[in-house]
Amino acid sequence: MKFCKSKKRITAYVLLALCAATTAYAATEHWNDASLTPKAVVATQAGDQNWEQWKASWETIKTDYEQVSLAPGKDASQMNFAWYSKEQAKNAVVRVSTHEDMSNAADYRGTSKEGTLVAGTQYYTNKVTVRGLKPETTYYYQVKVNGDWKPVASFKTGNPDDFTFMYVGDPQIGASKGQTSSEGNKQDGELAARNDAYNWNKTLNSALAQHPEINFLVSPGDQINEPAEDQSEKKIQLQEMQYAGYLSAKALRSLPEATSIGNHDSMTIGYQNHFNVPNPFTEEATPTAAGHGYFYSYGNALFIVINANNYNAADHEALIKKAIKSNPNAKWRIVVMHQDIYGSGLDHSDSDGILLRTQLTPIYDANKIDVVLQGHDHTYARTYQLSSDGKQHADFAEYKVAGQSGQHHNLINAALKDSAKKSVYESQNLCYTIADMRQGTLVNPKGVFYMSSNSATGSKFYQLIPQQQDYVAARNQSWRPTYSVIHITKDSFTIDTYDAETGTPIDETYRIVKN
Repeated sequence: MKFCKSKKRITAYVLLALCAATTAYAATEHWNDASLTPKAVVATQAGDQNWEQWKASWETIKTDYEQVSLAPGKDASQMNFAWYSKEQAKNAVVRVSTHEDMSNAADYRGTSKEGTLVAGTQYYTNKVTVRGLKPETTYYYQVKVNGDWKPVASFKTGNPDDFTFMYVGDPQIGASKGQTSSEGNKQDGELAARNDAYNWNKTLNSALAQHPEINFLVSPGDQINEPAEDQSEKKIQLQEMQYAGYLSAKALRSLPEATSIGNHDSMTIGYQNHFNVPNPFTEEATPTAAGHGYFYSYGNALFIVINANNYNAADHEALIKKAIKSNPNAKWRIVVMHQDIYGSGLDHSDSDGILLRTQLTPIYDANKIDVVLQGHDHTYARTYQLSSDGKQHADFAEYKVAGQSGQHHNLINAALKDSAKKSVYESQNLCYTIADMRQGTLVNPKGVFYMSSNSATGSKFYQLIPQQQDYVAARNQSWRPTYSVIHITKDSFTIDTYDAETGTPIDETYRIVKN
């Protein structure tokens, strides 16, 4: 049975939302000021620190570009590592043991290639894949950087048949730039990075304390704020400072992170140098400088991470088909992408956010995607189960060409000032059907579930669209960081979303059962 509201009502909702979207909006005055919580404590590589201690340690952290990132491998038996070094090694090396004293450690070798030039210093990007990992096992590891072994750290593998991951929206370290703190500072790029990196630590520590069952992290993009659009030395240095703040979190030494490319990440090679993603889709015809989409599996779930800054939907369709062909028996098919084609934020959920809606909706239907996890909108929203309307729709190629430069949200807004173009854009994006409006636990539902996440750091928030769209089942803007916990078993997908500081739910549980 299909639940579909009348075309007249849908049109009224979307027209109102699009009218709001034709004005260029920016971040609100709401943000999380770390200086207001001086007694709060975060765990960092330097130890547990309050705000005053963090400010002192920041002098070291901000130029520590050689921090390690962990990422899920192509399946649950692998783990990917990446890090910068000042020296290029013949082979990048990670050694792994099941003993904390590193006895009987096995060495795994990878690549060391020229990476990013920062403030006159050439850095090399190192990548290694560790294979043969067993479920529910604690492993200890060391990474060799500039000829020396870093301190021992550890990670624990999960149960592929019953696992949990943390889903966060737009950490965007540095996005609080321009805001004035309680200390009286109007934040420049560095002060904003210092503030947001502290709050990023807090969110991760809070989530892991409240949900120690979390096995890995999924981010739909915008790890940092500085796009380094002009490629100047100063901009690249600021970008790398933001990556240093992002990667400084002690939790990330043990927590693998499956990141995606956000529009703020998309314009330089910094992203692909810092993260070692599995199965990169190098066949993309129109990629961005940051790299490519990719895919990986974990138990019976297939994760397909789309580089949505590439507006060529044919590339994404090819990636999806390749991923499914490689994992034909996956029960759950989950897409992760930055731009939200079904969101509820005022800034771009009905402008550049839906530039790919008409093209991706039928692709997701045809390939039986279950869930799409989105970012970009700095507001929380989840949809009903949605399907394509089965009709042909425009692809807005002229907007895509302009928009793929990565940073310019206002290009669509500017185009929509032309009333004729605006009318076509509005009508064509009525390209969906509400397939199922049930809430709580849904058994074998039709359609695709879309989720948009709010900021995980509070570095930047957007307003909600004044009129809630008909496809949105629930939404929230509390002006506080949030995170979601997703639990996948053989037969169920369950998502809960929490206030990052208090750990209280901000919405009811949504569960899909497939039997």
